[in-house]
Amino acid sequence: MVAALLADLFESHRPHLLSVAYRLTGSVTDAEDAVQESWLRLAVARQHEIEDLRAWLTTVVGRICLDRLRSAAVRREKYVGQWLPEPIVTSALPSSSPDPLAAVVRKQDARFAALVVLDTLTPPQRVAFVLHEGFAVPYDEIADILDISTEAARQLAARARKAFARTPDPVPDEEHAAVVGQLLAALNSGDVDAVVALLHPEVHTVGDANGTTSTAINVVAGPEKNARLWLGLRTKLGFDVPERASGFEFVLVNGQLGVLVHERAPEHGYPGNPMRVYGFTVHEGKVWGIYDLVNPAKLSGIRLPH
Repeated sequence: MVAALLADLFESHRPHLLSVAYRLTGSVTDAEDAVQESWLRLAVARQHEIEDLRAWLTTVVGRICLDRLRSAAVRREKYVGQWLPEPIVTSALPSSSPDPLAAVVRKQDARFAALVVLDTLTPPQRVAFVLHEGFAVPYDEIADILDISTEAARQLAARARKAFARTPDPVPDEEHAAVVGQLLAALNSGDVDAVVALLHPEVHTVGDANGTTSTAINVVAGPEKNARLWLGLRTKLGFDVPERASGFEFVLVNGQLGVLVHERAPEHGYPGNPMRVYGFTVHEGKVWGIYDLVNPAKLSGIRLPH
């Protein structure tokens, strides 16, 4: 196959492959690396033997990501505090030239809460579930990737499906934005009762810093504890002061409204803060999950126009 034609064909499949790899790994860096590695493998493969290029590349990316997941499982054993997926952060405003990653999070199964659940699965469960449920890869092909029987692959996906049943379905983007906006307004006003009223009874905050800066080491659960946590941070960091509040920027975190807090140096008696991303999950008209992402190694998915 002519090299230029092969490259064009591969590029036509890149958005699909990025979508597969990101759902499989929960890592922007690993996803982009896996897609690039699949290109290198294609370049040296016997291309005349490939009947369905999209299916072949999907399988290759699946194998690469399985190895990445196993490596990540080892890294997590030494990780400080909670582990969250890497967010994809894009502009809240329409773009004439959107980043390829923006297309990855258009589907509901790439919302942040879904990625959090995927991170609780074993690598084989994740591969079986994502490839079959998200991309309709037949179980016999998944079994070949995992080196197990077709029935075993089917059972892995079934166990993963049960884990997903405990996670709220994503709400429409407009509802999500409205509820998050109300919560941020309540926090800005300092009204404790208003904040508590907007938090779901099962609300939980999960922070991910890997010891690089301060965040909640343990999951903070319950409306009252979360209200105290966030109102306390608001005052500590000076975001109740108009000049300091300008450090906030509304963004899309995996396709739904979130907040990017820009890095700030200490000033006027307030401590500085590193760049961090806040994602949210809305359920039953209230905020159900808050994700504080501040580990710089996990913020390579911030794709905002300069």
